[in-house]
Amino acid sequence: MIGTKIHITGIVQGVGFRPFVFTQAVQKGLTGWVCNTSAGVDIEVNGEPVDISLFIQTLKSETPPLARIDSMDVQQIPHKAYDTFEIIHSIAISDAFQPISPDISICSDCLQELFDPQDRRYRYPFINCTNCGPRLTIIEDIPYDRPKTTMREFTMCPDCLAEYNDPANRRFHAQPIACPRCGPQVWLEYNFHDKKAHKQVSRGDDAIGDVQKLLLSGKIVAIKGLGGFHLACDATNPKAVAELRHRKLRVDKPFALMMADTETVEKHCLLTDADRELLESRQRPIVLLSRKVTSSIAAEVAPQQNTLGVMLPYTPLHYLIFAPTEGKKSYAGRHKSFAMPPLVMTSGNISEEPIAIDNEEALERLTSLADAYLMHDRRIRTRCDDSVIRTFHEEPFPIRRSRGYAPFPVYLSTKAPPLLATGGELKNAFCITHDRYAFLSHHIGDMENVETYQSFLDGITHYESLFRVKPEAIAYDLHPNYLATRYALERAEREGLPSFGVQHHHAHIASCMAEHSLPASQPVIGIAFDGTGYGEDGSIWGGEFLLVDYKSFKRISHMKYIPLPGGDASIRKPARIALAYLWANGLDWDPELPPVAALCAEERSILKSQLELKINTPLTSSMGRFFDAVASLCGIRQVVNYEAQAAIEFEALADPDESGEYGFILEPNKNQDSALSQINPSPLIEQVINDLNNGTVLSKISARFHNTLSRIVYAVSDQIRKDYGVDQVVLSGGVWQNLTLLHRTYSLLTSKKFKVYVHRQVPANDGGLALGQAVVAINRMMS
Repeated sequence: MIGTKIHITGIVQGVGFRPFVFTQAVQKGLTGWVCNTSAGVDIEVNGEPVDISLFIQTLKSETPPLARIDSMDVQQIPHKAYDTFEIIHSIAISDAFQPISPDISICSDCLQELFDPQDRRYRYPFINCTNCGPRLTIIEDIPYDRPKTTMREFTMCPDCLAEYNDPANRRFHAQPIACPRCGPQVWLEYNFHDKKAHKQVSRGDDAIGDVQKLLLSGKIVAIKGLGGFHLACDATNPKAVAELRHRKLRVDKPFALMMADTETVEKHCLLTDADRELLESRQRPIVLLSRKVTSSIAAEVAPQQNTLGVMLPYTPLHYLIFAPTEGKKSYAGRHKSFAMPPLVMTSGNISEEPIAIDNEEALERLTSLADAYLMHDRRIRTRCDDSVIRTFHEEPFPIRRSRGYAPFPVYLSTKAPPLLATGGELKNAFCITHDRYAFLSHHIGDMENVETYQSFLDGITHYESLFRVKPEAIAYDLHPNYLATRYALERAEREGLPSFGVQHHHAHIASCMAEHSLPASQPVIGIAFDGTGYGEDGSIWGGEFLLVDYKSFKRISHMKYIPLPGGDASIRKPARIALAYLWANGLDWDPELPPVAALCAEERSILKSQLELKINTPLTSSMGRFFDAVASLCGIRQVVNYEAQAAIEFEALADPDESGEYGFILEPNKNQDSALSQINPSPLIEQVINDLNNGTVLSKISARFHNTLSRIVYAVSDQIRKDYGVDQVVLSGGVWQNLTLLHRTYSLLTSKKFKVYVHRQVPANDGGLALGQAVVAINRMMS
């Protein structure tokens, strides 16, 4: 007989790991104990060497579905005379930390029980077990035990307590465990536009039935979910969707949808196997799918687009909303009967504000939006938006990383000091590092208002507490006016911390390198295409070809600078950008061109003076702005009301079978080594205008434009390969969310023997920026 001590780190708490350990130890005749600590899971076992060896092997190979072992330290210790194997109380260890599981969709076992009339949790909206349910949104501290979650406000009934304490039960130490007798409840309130007049009008099943009737009658209902409120309406009712747009101040930006199951999704969208797998995954993200022309979804859901963002129900409450209430027919059987059509399920906020998470907050902030509120009394600690993913080459390609994924860490190739990276201004997510983990936060949003900034501050405080991080350094974007940058610099000065400014596009490329664990010793060709990023020369970069390692980068080539009249104001008016491109390339402002016709004579006159006198005309090399300009020339959009709208609608027109291309010039950059080049798009613009004048259909122009950009990427990459001997290409930045461009570029580069890396764990847009900032700062600290 020998004794063995085992210490395990990873996602090993709140995921059924201790009962798994208990079961395996008992089966193999071992004695001892297992417990949670703030640093992971500790185990002591006594038994025959062969049994302990088999036990350790089983721990590695047969972990519970939500668990992930990152390290296992095994030490032989003196044999101790334990009589049994038991699960002992958790131990808090000062400054120790562990990863935390994200919120997970309802599992198949709980779903079966939800619609089983014989089950005591039949139709209970908060059914869960150790394999599913809330995590990040309810946890307040570690170790992950009920008293340190918002569920501490509900005292377990004897039946729930018995399940909670039974190692053989699926709900053993499931911290959110509850039932209709002892757990959270739902109720409905109508919006009387006066908080004092609000009152519960129905509860439980009656409330859910009332919500269904309201939605079917064209009403808008605020529904409190897992990480905040949604605003829901019938997605097949054009009038209801249009009304939601009007109330939410969201003119054209697409709404997310929720559909009952994948069979319903297939009626409206094209599905690949990878799409189906992603839709049905335990993360349950919004998946961007190609819309079928036969779909009955209202056009107002996603104007001028050929894609829909769709998710499946991920909480028991969602399933109940889609299920019949009259007669309480079974939902989980083979012949499903749905009460509801597809629903718009968009964030519960006025456009660009954080989602509401508190009942009183919802009554205050959503009063102009919702006709009624479906409330519950389980408190949400951390707001968490839905994640948005699409597939590329049959693998996930993240657009927004939040519910279901955060705070699951990116595993770093080297041990990191405690560090905070504050991210960017748009699509903000921050990152903290500890040991081998980079914890990228849930989606914070655009830092355009006080509410979002407060959410940013709260998130940083919460993550630093959860993961026991006291930053030894702070990384930030170089843009001096970003709120996240100001916070970083002020905090670094206040706490005497070293700070590392990281150029925006360097961070983009480094984030993709980090998630693929590319070696620090091997530089890559980094192609960073986006709308806005502060350059080292004070200009606005965004069409960049870089030679990159984790510590530094060299700017090899870029789109030729053009003046951006009015700076950020032009971003909302692509017509102004189009005219700036024409002016910068010596082309006439032909009155027949859509952007010229879109501006009145006075505005054109002021714009020309602004360009000639260089009044508020910062220079930009942005690929995002180039997309805006060409989309404007083609008459797609002269004014936009959400980010990248012109480019998205232009991409939607592209003919997949068109192979034509336009011209471009690689010319010496006089400000750098003469062997290097910048991209002059003048021939491309002229040929687009010729096509327009010749009546070429926009689908062909769009396709030729995308084809040309792919050819530019290859031409510059090939020159860099010849000059520097580098054949690894990393694609990052928000423009690469354009799948037409991504597919064509990826195919061309790989056919020319380049090794191409794209994002798989974090977004290519600014939502992944903080990870890149962190790894750049870490490598500079360690050099």
